[in-house]
Amino acid sequence: MDRIDGPAHLMIVSDLDLTMVDHQYDEDNISQLRFNALWESHYRHDSLLVFSTGRTPAVYKRLKENKPMLTPDITIMSVGTEIAYGESMVPDSSWEQFLNQKWDKSIVMEETDKFPELTYQSEADQRQYKVSFFVEKDKADGVIKALSKRLENRGLDIKIIFSGGVALDVLPKRGGKGQALAYLLKKFGHGKQPRNTLVCGDSGNDAELFSVPNVYGVMVSNAMEELLQWREENAKNNPNIIHATERCAAGIIQAIGHFKLGPNLSPRDVLDFPKGSFEITNPGHEIVKFYLFYERWRRAEMANPEQHIGSLKKIFYPAGVFLNPSGQEHPFHDCLDQMTKFYGDKQGKQFRVWVDCVTSAQIGSDTWSVKFDKWELSDEGPKGCTSTVLLSSKDSASDGFVWMHMHQTWLTGLGATNQTYWLF
Repeated sequence: MDRIDGPAHLMIVSDLDLTMVDHQYDEDNISQLRFNALWESHYRHDSLLVFSTGRTPAVYKRLKENKPMLTPDITIMSVGTEIAYGESMVPDSSWEQFLNQKWDKSIVMEETDKFPELTYQSEADQRQYKVSFFVEKDKADGVIKALSKRLENRGLDIKIIFSGGVALDVLPKRGGKGQALAYLLKKFGHGKQPRNTLVCGDSGNDAELFSVPNVYGVMVSNAMEELLQWREENAKNNPNIIHATERCAAGIIQAIGHFKLGPNLSPRDVLDFPKGSFEITNPGHEIVKFYLFYERWRRAEMANPEQHIGSLKKIFYPAGVFLNPSGQEHPFHDCLDQMTKFYGDKQGKQFRVWVDCVTSAQIGSDTWSVKFDKWELSDEGPKGCTSTVLLSSKDSASDGFVWMHMHQTWLTGLGATNQTYWLF
């Protein structure tokens, strides 16, 4: 949270499964990749991204290994019972202490064992402040009422959340996604709260998010009946909560535009980037734009490729150097010559590119240092590297920037064991 001076322009708080991530109808992850490009090009530098998920840390990690996930500033996990910060996932111990009042996991398990209708979820889904079960939908109401009374009689303050028509979670009463968000907003302190907060969800365990005061909310088009019913009963006439007409991440993009929270045209939706269409002082967009070009080049999704290489040579400094992740140094002009050989080598194959954690610092009157993580997802699996690029606006380029130098290193745990050639 400290990476931004002053209040964030926008804070997006989004559920993951079937909200940010579409597991059902978007095998190529286009909706999520559209959001990624929009966020990194226009919002990362002055806004905050929060993932609020029912997944535990271990199960969340598995999702990151299979989907084009951005790195959030804050992660709320285990249905709002765990909060962690940054890429290193530093836990919020104060939040855990806040939850640990009138809560005893052993008593919860003792009482739930008396309900044959409940089946424990996997061990990976159980946490210190979350006990999770499966239950048939038509039996859920009865179980919730009886179990709530039993636990209250045992002196516990708990809440029971039913979501997805099958999942039942028992939490401390102070826990939950809405309570976690309210805690974070209070923790920002006076003068540091985001100017706008947009919450996004699809299921019953997201309902609390929409109850937090002074937030905008979007229920994606594929939202479950349980959440839409909650809206009908609690927020039917609230203009700050909408039911999108687009699925998952596309619905989030739609909401940004609907509430006029900032740009909502993803660079992935732009086929050409004419000169002057974006501010020269936005190096984040320059990075996103180049790697969209790179992906489309490898997938043969552009006409007149020779013409594009000619334009590309104008934005790469003739004496510039690319130091690839394996430590090999190549002049830019050699890399661009190599690109001609790779046109369409991924045509008809799984191949997507996205950037994450784009940060920039102006180190001179016309010079920027930009750092980011670049990812490729292909049939060979994900590959990632950390990149540092030196950009200059001194020379006249098609979009105002000239690439002076690039240095890449493999991300921790990733290497070139199955990488025959790494191109940009």
